[in-house]
Amino acid sequence: MDTKYDFGPEAGERIVYVRAVDVADLPEEIREQAGGLDTLYAVHDAQGERLALVKDRWMAFMLARQNDMAPVSVH
Repeated sequence: MDTKYDFGPEAGERIVYVRAVDVADLPEEIREQAGGLDTLYAVHDAQGERLALVKDRWMAFMLARQNDMAPVSVH
């Protein structure tokens, strides 16, 4: 079966990706604001653009859900 199907306009949940980021790898101005943390969590859209940096994984997932996005972990 090789039947093509038109699913119509893209619908469904907007997926965002959550991953740990070493504070040492971030620009100086962000490191200064990190409050002594070694790791922050980044939320990225499907194109890879960083949408947010937060202090922990739980907050990254909560932020995504509060903005009607579906968070997924990236290792």
